[in-house]
Amino acid sequence: LSEVKRDFESSSRTLAAHARTHRPPPAAMPHSFGYRARTRDMFAKDFRKKGMPSLAPYLRTYRLGDIVDIKANGAIHKGMPHKYYHGRTGVVYNVTRRAIGVMVNKQVNTRQVRKKIHVRVEHVNHSKCRLDFLNRVKENTRRKAEAKAAGKKLPAGALKRQPIMPKGSSHVKTGKTDVITIAPKAFAITL
Repeated sequence: LSEVKRDFESSSRTLAAHARTHRPPPAAMPHSFGYRARTRDMFAKDFRKKGMPSLAPYLRTYRLGDIVDIKANGAIHKGMPHKYYHGRTGVVYNVTRRAIGVMVNKQVNTRQVRKKIHVRVEHVNHSKCRLDFLNRVKENTRRKAEAKAAGKKLPAGALKRQPIMPKGSSHVKTGKTDVITIAPKAFAITL
């Protein structure tokens, strides 16, 4: 009996010493690493846009090859993408009844990995990244047709985008007003 008591006391002493030396670290945020950790503002809806979505996202048509922006809708929990993909742009590679398969590039260390994810239609919008390019193509074809109809040849580089040049110089007419030069008042020390 005394041996059992001695073993118990020695083991309890070692446990107590272990507890004294190995305390848990002080609480420091962030302390949770869940699927939706640190998405309080990311998945929050805009002012006066809260609640369930309208029918518009359900009536949009998506086709293979479409470029889409992934924007998670916090009101719809089903089919929500991981927080990494929020705000990313991808290409549609699959269309199902309620969801869309999107190919997105993800940087992993030093390489780009093409990820395939399925996202519900509520969390996806058509991307406007190609609108400027498509408008430019229409404008260029119109200008080509006009030049062909007029029998003129467009100069080299006429259809290319030109950088915005600085504004031209101009004269300011004072008329009946006087020109006043603004300067700070002279500093005077009064004792």
